[in-house]
Amino acid sequence: MTDLKWTIQAREFVHCNCAYGCPCQFNARPTYDNCQAVLGFQIDRGFHGATRLDGLKVAAIFAWPGAIHEGKGAAQPIVDRHATPAQRDALLRILAGLDTEPGATVFQVFSTTLDTMYDPIDAEIDFTVDIDGRTAQLSIANLVEARGEPIRNPVTGAETRAQIHLPNGFEFTTAEVGRGWAKTEGEIKLMLADSHSHFAHLHLSQSGVVQ
Repeated sequence: MTDLKWTIQAREFVHCNCAYGCPCQFNARPTYDNCQAVLGFQIDRGFHGATRLDGLKVAAIFAWPGAIHEGKGAAQPIVDRHATPAQRDALLRILAGLDTEPGATVFQVFSTTLDTMYDPIDAEIDFTVDIDGRTAQLSIANLVEARGEPIRNPVTGAETRAQIHLPNGFEFTTAEVGRGWAKTEGEIKLMLADSHSHFAHLHLSQSGVVQ
């Protein structure tokens, strides 16, 4: 932890292997007793010290053999290839939980559960997300293909809307819940189908979620 300050306002898509809603959001064990996840977000406004982060995209692939808090996880960070060296360093520091108060953000918490952090990949990140519409597309050549969409009523096929509201959360305050599909390559290979996803506005700083 340093005295350096940072803030990001971003739009996020997360997809994991749990059932819709993801019990991990409520301090319960993951649906299948392990955690696999893909995330992507685009920063609309942000800075890390004197470095602006506006417009940059970030993605990551995660896998834990058990519940996240039990550790032994692995992570593959992926950084927008359009980032300057200073921006790249800033994004990786935020993702690694550096320059952040302990327990303040999802990135800092995750960092304490990882045994393996693979070398960052610089890539063209094709990412779109509509939070209210509960749709997203994340595509990174030879590495990630993921999408999210609304949950549908199994009888009528109508879209079903649900939210997760965490007033004291370390990632978001409110997220829209959906479902997703993903295939990843590289160091962490995943195949996820019709499982939990969420879509959220992020407003984070070195001290946590900005209310």
